[in-house]
Amino acid sequence: MTQQANLSGRPRRQTRRGKRAAPPADFGLLPELVGYNLRRAQVAVFQDFADSLADCRLTPGQFGVLVLIEANPGLNQTRLSQALRVDRSTVVTVIDRLEGRGVVERAPSPDDRRSYALRLTGEGEALLARAKPLVRRHEARIAAGFESGELAALTTLLQRLAEVR
Repeated sequence: MTQQANLSGRPRRQTRRGKRAAPPADFGLLPELVGYNLRRAQVAVFQDFADSLADCRLTPGQFGVLVLIEANPGLNQTRLSQALRVDRSTVVTVIDRLEGRGVVERAPSPDDRRSYALRLTGEGEALLARAKPLVRRHEARIAAGFESGELAALTTLLQRLAEVR
């Protein structure tokens, strides 16, 4: 792209075809808002996650569910929804998808006949074992611009922000 001055004397970008590019948008108060900046960061992080785990076909939410099930064998859907702080219907949908892929299974709970205990299948364990190093590399990549103290502070601040609700 080339630069061309506009009437104010500031450079105006031109496209390769010689057309003037639109001036950058004015974001008003958005850059001052925590929620706006948090959402922009989330989009960037989720996109990198999706790129990093494309072969695993896992979303960040699905990965989190698999990790929680692995760490809490026999967890039921109600406790899972409480741990994730999402409504139970959302968890049911995620479990349905993961069960459809053959990576999670529901079994009658030994403690409560009205609920199901969740567990990873052998295929689920293998998928999670493959995904974990990819997630660690993804985390290292998105954290690369921070010093260790900054990263610890950011994590603490995000945890505090999550408790606002």
